Amino acid sequence: MISIYLADDHVMFRQGLKLLLEKQDNMTVVGEASNGRDAYREIIKNKPDIAVLDIMMEEMNGIDAAEAIRRECPATRVIILTMNSSQEHVSRAMKAGASAYLLKEFAGEELVRAINDVHAGKQYFNFSDNGSAIDEYIMTGVKDTDGEVLSCLSLREREILQLIAEGKSNRKIGDILFLAPSTIATYRHRIMEKLKFKDQSELIKLAIREGLIDQE
Repeated sequence: MISIYLADDHVMFRQGLKLLLEKQDNMTVVGEASNGRDAYREIIKNKPDIAVLDIMMEEMNGIDAAEAIRRECPATRVIILTMNSSQEHVSRAMKAGASAYLLKEFAGEELVRAINDVHAGKQYFNFSDNGSAIDEYIMTGVKDTDGEVLSCLSLREREILQLIAEGKSNRKIGDILFLAPSTIATYRHRIMEKLKFKDQSELIKLAIREGLIDQE
């Protein structure tokens, strides 16, 4: 039986996936979350076979969660299921260790096929009718992302960047990450220096542009 963890901030969509997967004879959903950090913590604790992650989630986006999960729980395979088909996101997801990247519009039975393939040790990508960044990834492989803005930041710095952009204080971020507020202040200063930003509004704009937080 393939054990699956679902993380998506849209409850109805997540419940639909759960119903679909639990109809399969060889699959069981062992946990779910709407918050990326909650998902990460439960996944490394329970070690499911497959983690299905959306990209845009509060406190920890799906790509950073994938990287952290693969570091701490390498036996768990990650599938990114998202609405975002940009080449940059595909590249970042694959570099983070994801085994599959699917667009939500193709979820359904294709997700079932992807889970079976990934569980068998394969990679899986879906294709849109008009071509997509996923097709380009298949043709060119993961591109060099040295020029990407986020590539200068460590995983921890990206986590804190997202939490700052969500409007959380140093104390609140410290509570989430089990770090002292003074340590968060040091990270905040370091992030600003690395990105050559002068104020927090630039961090928020970057987080929106990179798909770390919603524009709302």
